[in-house]
Amino acid sequence: MRLLIKNIKNLVQIDAPKRVVVKGKDMSILPQLTDAWLAIEDGLIADFGKMDDFPGIEDWSNLQIIDAQDRFVFPSWCDSHTHLIYAHSREEEFASRLKGESYASIAAKGGGILNSAKKLQNTSEDKLVAAALGRLNTIIQQGTGAVEIKSGYGLSMAGELKMLKVIQRLKALSPLTIQATFLGAHAIPEEFKNNKAGYIQLLTEELIPAIGQEKLADYCDVFCEENYFTKAETIHILEVGLKHGLKPRVHAEQMSHSGGIEAGVQCGAISVDHLEYISDNDIDLLLASHTMPTLLPGAQLFLQLQTPPARKMMDKGLPIAIASDFNPGSCPSGNMNLMVSLSCIVNKMTPEEAINAATINSAYAMNLSQTHGSIGIGKKANLFITQPIPSIAFLPYNFGETLIETVILNGEIQTFN
Repeated sequence: MRLLIKNIKNLVQIDAPKRVVVKGKDMSILPQLTDAWLAIEDGLIADFGKMDDFPGIEDWSNLQIIDAQDRFVFPSWCDSHTHLIYAHSREEEFASRLKGESYASIAAKGGGILNSAKKLQNTSEDKLVAAALGRLNTIIQQGTGAVEIKSGYGLSMAGELKMLKVIQRLKALSPLTIQATFLGAHAIPEEFKNNKAGYIQLLTEELIPAIGQEKLADYCDVFCEENYFTKAETIHILEVGLKHGLKPRVHAEQMSHSGGIEAGVQCGAISVDHLEYISDNDIDLLLASHTMPTLLPGAQLFLQLQTPPARKMMDKGLPIAIASDFNPGSCPSGNMNLMVSLSCIVNKMTPEEAINAATINSAYAMNLSQTHGSIGIGKKANLFITQPIPSIAFLPYNFGETLIETVILNGEIQTFN
């Protein structure tokens, strides 16, 4: 099947020239082509250009045409941080926080991550797959074309392997590009509350080797935070992961400054995520690294955390990616349109900066720069077409809305019931 999109008002995020990552002041530059066309063949972007230069087509057979008059075409969002496999919601914790109870207090009483772990252990793999597929279909409709999914609600040998096997099944069932991250170091399970070293030994001597041998994950992640895992423990776990083929990522500086960025940079992490408590020294470390700083504005807002210094980070020359952190406890939404809006409203990023962060830079944070995140010949045809809109800024301006009319994944128009 071949697909032609014509009369595009604006073709957004074109390779001009090919960009792998966008940093500093360049974050405000969003290459676009007005009055454009785009051709798709065999699931890939075959060509694009201005309507004035539209080439003649000798063979119109097996060609589907979309007229995108007054519409914008974007590369699909890349969501590089989610926990979307879970058994049940946690709205009771949300209500408790509204009454003044802290996230830490709820966690200390067996809530938070341990609450999700308890519920997941009693849920079958088939039920987890069905629930996660529903969430994946929702984020597809909201424009996401690539997603990272973490384990971390298993917190046991059986539970973590179950989650990673669910992700493998989702890869086969969903048209999304899906990556798997092992996050056994998400919390200390109840049975190890007085034996943290024993749990780390389970992770490093049993779980990680088994995951590496079965190739169940692309990445290894650690929640480096007070009362969870220290900087030294984070480095140890990530280094073991590296030995077994798992690339590092880190939950860093979310609720306190705990050394997660330092650990991530030392281990060559592809990304460090959250960053509410990033320091000036951390910024300097990131500037000298290849690690992508990733902000999660949904969790930041939902937990009412302090605002990371996005403007300072970009002014210093850093790139920024944004992701959803879709999870039942601190961000029960995977809507990347909303995350782009929040990046503008809360983190004071411009629309162009936020869109760069949610496309080309978030693709980098998933090691997908060569195939996703921008409009380039030979790249995967994961795109969305907006409703008629007047400008780029109109997308984040309409926060909470999904102004998407057509979703294309792997060159195929997606249909929804």
